[in-house]
Amino acid sequence: MADFFNTPGGIALIVLAQTLAVVAFVMISLLFLVYGDRKIWAAVQMRRGPNVVGAYGLLQTVADALKYVVKEVVIPAGSDRAVFILAPLTSFVLAMIAWAVIPFNETWVLSDINVAILYVFAVSSLEVYGVIMGGWASNSKYPFLGSLRSAAQMISYEVSIGLIIIGVILSTGSMNFGDIVRAQDGSAGLFNWYWLPHFPMVFLFFISCLAETNRPPFDLPEAESELVAGYQVEYSSTPFLLFMAGEYIAIFLMCALTTLLFFGGWLSPIPFLPDGPLWMVAKMAFFFFLFAMVKAITPRYRYDQLMRLGWKVFLPFSLVWVIFVAFAAKFDWFWGAFARWSTGG
Repeated sequence: MADFFNTPGGIALIVLAQTLAVVAFVMISLLFLVYGDRKIWAAVQMRRGPNVVGAYGLLQTVADALKYVVKEVVIPAGSDRAVFILAPLTSFVLAMIAWAVIPFNETWVLSDINVAILYVFAVSSLEVYGVIMGGWASNSKYPFLGSLRSAAQMISYEVSIGLIIIGVILSTGSMNFGDIVRAQDGSAGLFNWYWLPHFPMVFLFFISCLAETNRPPFDLPEAESELVAGYQVEYSSTPFLLFMAGEYIAIFLMCALTTLLFFGGWLSPIPFLPDGPLWMVAKMAFFFFLFAMVKAITPRYRYDQLMRLGWKVFLPFSLVWVIFVAFAAKFDWFWGAFARWSTGG
């Protein structure tokens, strides 16, 4: 049996099993993310939220998913049928494949590549094409306007996200997520993590993630008060479910990126406690809680305010920060907090 796993067929079987494990984790997490999002929103509004289907309403998300699956797929008469169906599939698949390079422990990663950040950045940039395709193929003004908003929003905030990540890369000397986490390891526990030296960028990164994933208060591509439901307005049944699933998976991916880049990934916050994947998942859950709270308590921005924030505040600030980090790393300022190449790679 051991010899079999060294053959091409055995290696393919191992890769398939690892892929299915990652997909299963993401999809099972998706059920709890939707449930948690609804419960948090309900608690803020002082109501119960899902509480009927299953114990404490835990099976409500499963019931909703089944309802979408068994409904008839309605395609508008004037739409481009092929692109209309392909759009939600594109959003869902691109959101899933980004997880291939996300590590949950020292060796728990599907593909441990040296340019993992570039891979995630490229895949997340392509996700907007699903939104654009859906808006254009619907052959309706509201979806089309929503998809154009999404494209402009993605361009505006992905620039800031990229510059913020460049600061972390300069500190680490590597684009591998494992190296970035190992660079944050140290005897001071959570005070060794990058949130401390890169403190201002944590807030910019979190807000940019909200805008990148069309999350309130930056959900302008699907603003109900202006665009009915934006790029999703003509979708129902399983295609709508795929759009929604892709959005939540992308949000959870941003939680994972925040954890890896600034909060030590799988590292324990207290030095004498063991590291492990439970820390990684717990941190991701905490950041999703913050995503849900922002949705519950923050009013939606106007579109001109959204663009002004991205181009006139976040872009200059993140660009200045990259220059500062470059000098701090080069000249070893702040006791080497910005230069960890010997640890990172």
